[in-house]
Amino acid sequence: MTATWNGITKSEVLGDNETAIRHNLADAAKAYNWNKTLEILNKRPDLINVTRPNGRSLYTPFHQAAHGNAPIQVVQQMVAMGGWRTLKNASCQRPVDIARIKAHQQLIELLEPVYKIYVPYETLASIQKHFHAIIRGRVNDLVEKSGLRLPELEPLLEIEQPRMWFPVPGMYGGFSYWFNGKGENLKLISESWCRVVGGSGERHEITSKEGKLVDEGFV
Repeated sequence: MTATWNGITKSEVLGDNETAIRHNLADAAKAYNWNKTLEILNKRPDLINVTRPNGRSLYTPFHQAAHGNAPIQVVQQMVAMGGWRTLKNASCQRPVDIARIKAHQQLIELLEPVYKIYVPYETLASIQKHFHAIIRGRVNDLVEKSGLRLPELEPLLEIEQPRMWFPVPGMYGGFSYWFNGKGENLKLISESWCRVVGGSGERHEITSKEGKLVDEGFV
């Protein structure tokens, strides 16, 4: 199954019911109520990496588990649900960073990121910068309107099937992206489209040096 980068941060984009569910999840995790947190996540595992609507800290349930020294079994379940160890909050902290700051030694090894692909940090940052420019070049108005958190590429390095989908509200589509190649030949491939507009597909190849359009008119 393709992983999804859920970049929605505004409650007005989510609707009342979805907003309520996400607030309930954030409240339970912040209160260290792990039974309720897992009860919600077992019904909605797709919310494991989301943050509170209109929130500023960008804490996910996974970050709260690290902060609250959750039992190992709870953290293991969150890992199994697809919690991203590399996802950062607004202070650029991963769950493992929070565990270290709080001296929660039992969680540090479990929260340490396990990379399936290695990409130097500088290379990854450059590719991400070009990718964001491509997204904004195509749908900046929708990004601003919905207050979207643009995809961060580090979680892509830790998932078993390194492909991700970024849906854009109002686009009737989004961006599918994955890594191709290794080392100096590493590229991020991005395909984006609007499913209600024929021939709207665009394919970009993105390196640390540039992002370029290599195909269009499909879908």
